[in-house]
Amino acid sequence: MRRVRLGKTEIVVNKNGFGALPIQRISEADAVKLLHKAWEHGVDFYDTARFYTDSEAKLGVAFEGMRDKIYLASKTMAQDVKNFWEDLGETLENLKTDYLDIYQFHNPAFCPKKGDGSGLYEAMLEAKEQGKIRHIGITNHRLAVAQEAIESGLYETLQFPFSYLSTEKELALVKECEKADMGFIAMKGLAGGLINNSAAAYAFMIPFENVLPIWGIQRMHELDEFLSYQDKEPVLEGKLKAVVEADIKELQGGFCRGCGYCMPCPAGIEINNMARMSLMIRRAPSKAQLTEEMQEKMKKIEDCLHCGQCSSRCPFGLDTPALLEKNYEDYKEILAGKKVD
Repeated sequence: MRRVRLGKTEIVVNKNGFGALPIQRISEADAVKLLHKAWEHGVDFYDTARFYTDSEAKLGVAFEGMRDKIYLASKTMAQDVKNFWEDLGETLENLKTDYLDIYQFHNPAFCPKKGDGSGLYEAMLEAKEQGKIRHIGITNHRLAVAQEAIESGLYETLQFPFSYLSTEKELALVKECEKADMGFIAMKGLAGGLINNSAAAYAFMIPFENVLPIWGIQRMHELDEFLSYQDKEPVLEGKLKAVVEADIKELQGGFCRGCGYCMPCPAGIEINNMARMSLMIRRAPSKAQLTEEMQEKMKKIEDCLHCGQCSSRCPFGLDTPALLEKNYEDYKEILAGKKVD
């Protein structure tokens, strides 16, 4: 079983990390079964967030009385000190624990630092002194904020999107974290669902010794796939290499990752799904994307106000209205009878 060290935290865990965002979509009973099976097969790092509705609570139920056997990381989107302490208190209560192994600022628009006037980093330090958190981390989708966090020397871990669709800029972040002895937690290893070959995704991560991928797992068969790679690691050659090369050719660059930070839309458009419909309809069973409900959601694109709010919030700098329009035109052609590629 491959292990990874999260930099100066000295946390050493299974290279298979569990991203617990998706378990908010399933029942508590199903979540507990999933989490127990993961732990029974060596998965010992679990990442959640206060923002993920009842994800924390489900982890708390699953691992009550097992705190010393796992590592727990959570996140806060607090914008001020008062909400920081409220979030931390609720998180600890939900997880049925008195400490977190890693507490992370959840995709802040800026890099919290000592003396910046927000008081947020000072609150992190105080929580650490109180023993409520053991290590301080930050998550982000913005290269500039991630870079600033590394250079600041204030953070022990960085969580950032990373997959075989990542560019040289993301690869540089991984290397800089390694030099700074920061743990790198890779979210969106499947690029928000656009990568549909888990073996290829897993094989890509293997050479990066300082990277801990956290796979977003919702179904038992998904967990089984990742667990199987612990015993028989996939190798990025032959067919898997061809899959990666084809995906990079098709997808790398200006595509919507589905992160949702463009939301909410004042016109009610479900941007984070509609702006990548062309890709989803070709990379997943198309029937689910052609329902009457989905057609109505796509039609909402006609109501776009071109206000620019979504583009200004996109951490990847996408021209979101143009992307929506392009996806809508493609969708209408498909509905009119054009065969899906």
